[in-house]
Amino acid sequence: MISIIIFTILLLVGFGFFGLNIFRIIKNIKLGKDINRSDRKIDRFKTMLLVALGQKKMFQRFVPAIFHLFIYLAFLITTVELLEIIVDGLFSEHRYFYLSLGWFYVLVVSLIEVLSVLALIATIIFLARRNLFKIPRFHMNEMTRWPKLDGNIILYMEISLIIFIFMMNGADEVMYNQGLAHISGISGEGSYGLAISSFLGPLLFNGLPESTLHIIERIGWWGHITMVFAFLNYLAYSKHLHILFAFPNTFFSNLEKKGRFTNLSNVKKEVEKMFDPNFDPYAAPVGGETPIETDSFGAKDVTDLTWKNILDSYTCTECGRCSSACPANQTGKKLSPRKIMMDVRDRVEQVGNNKRKHGAKYDDNKSLLGDYVSEEEIWACTSCNACVWECPVNIDPLSVIIDLRRYLVMEQSKVPSELASMLTNIENNSAPWQFSQADRLKWVEED
Repeated sequence: MISIIIFTILLLVGFGFFGLNIFRIIKNIKLGKDINRSDRKIDRFKTMLLVALGQKKMFQRFVPAIFHLFIYLAFLITTVELLEIIVDGLFSEHRYFYLSLGWFYVLVVSLIEVLSVLALIATIIFLARRNLFKIPRFHMNEMTRWPKLDGNIILYMEISLIIFIFMMNGADEVMYNQGLAHISGISGEGSYGLAISSFLGPLLFNGLPESTLHIIERIGWWGHITMVFAFLNYLAYSKHLHILFAFPNTFFSNLEKKGRFTNLSNVKKEVEKMFDPNFDPYAAPVGGETPIETDSFGAKDVTDLTWKNILDSYTCTECGRCSSACPANQTGKKLSPRKIMMDVRDRVEQVGNNKRKHGAKYDDNKSLLGDYVSEEEIWACTSCNACVWECPVNIDPLSVIIDLRRYLVMEQSKVPSELASMLTNIENNSAPWQFSQADRLKWVEED
């Protein structure tokens, strides 16, 4: 009875705290401006199934994709075992589904064990890649302190989770072999016949007394479920939130052709007025109405971005594929698309916390542009879309960069001197070069 009460409290606290964290993140996402991503639903479902569920873009780099697939599949199918643990915990049962499912139960749990071994191998390799191998994208300036620690913590948690699984299953196998199984309705010696534990359990635990075996099995059981809840609630503070958010993020992907920029709605309205022969820019507002305040151009802070930009930031896996493909980054420029998305997430967390503590109108006199992202970074971007193409969960750092640029140009009239000269030449000479139209075809006359 006591174990049921403890488990119920753990269950309620675990899921309750997770729910509160997800609610907080959703409120932060809603700080962004509205954007319509409800069209072409069939195409969106296809994109989600291929990219999020099918891991399509991961396989642009085949070897790490295979190891990532092992962890991904183990995560998906382990939820089946989690369901049984919840039932066992609430009703003080043990392997509740074993008697009713028989061989199919053994097949499913054996599959979980095989995938867990593959996931363990992949996890060790990923730890080595992050800490021993000198892979450049894991050692950029933004990947220090917490981001580096975060990537390691989640891998250590995965190793712990796998150890607990085999403690639970291995000790259980040995007890079953010795006729000590604590499943109601089971008596006599036998074996579950689990793919890994039927060999690993006797190898590690044979010869131990029943009390010790029971303790090992209970440590594995409680350790497994506790680690699951710890992992679940850690997601809200970790880059591994992409495990959940990859699905909505890919569903709401930008389905337009790469390189097609969005139009500013307020600019479009002004241009449409210029083509309207009945529009009088000097006319007084009808009925004494006050003029409508014009929206700002571009983005200075996260509240000027769209909710999809903020969702992108929470979905970022910090894998660095975007930055490793960025030509500006690879030629020594300050720009890192990964850092841009990490900055958006850090800033929206700060803004969200400030609004919850101090009220909706609180202003901390900071902004995304300037305090987090420098002008040097955004002007280094070549707008080539390499970062968008490489991202395994369809994040679009370029749209953030473009909006930050728009703010500088259209609100503050700030552009690099080289760009200012080019724009002046286009205005005066209809070409980016500093010579007149008459001189442009002189080369034709040369012998």
